[in-house]
Amino acid sequence: MWLFTKHGFYSAVCARQGSGGHGQPVDPDRIMVRARVRQHLQALKDRFADLLADCEIMESPSTDYAYRIFVPKPIWTQVMVGLTAEMDYDNFKSKVASHQGRGGADYEDALHEVWSVMNRLQHG
Repeated sequence: MWLFTKHGFYSAVCARQGSGGHGQPVDPDRIMVRARVRQHLQALKDRFADLLADCEIMESPSTDYAYRIFVPKPIWTQVMVGLTAEMDYDNFKSKVASHQGRGGADYEDALHEVWSVMNRLQHG
């Protein structure tokens, strides 16, 4: 699943068992949360420090998502509930702009591009 939040963009999938290498079976009880920007994962860890304290950000520059953390599924469920509970806006892109400030301009620009692509999908 892709998640666009005020903290950043994430791709969350089931991790693989064992070392997580290709060819290993899926582990439905462990989530790999990936990001293209390290600060996005760091912001998530900072926001949910009590839940994600033991999740080390791993860097894998040769993969499509350079940064990742591994989270037990029950913990990830709590993070998702927390993200929902903190929603207090009626315009997501505007919230990102105010939450991330000047440093989040690239993320905000990317959100506008995603919005445009999905708008084309809606309108054929």
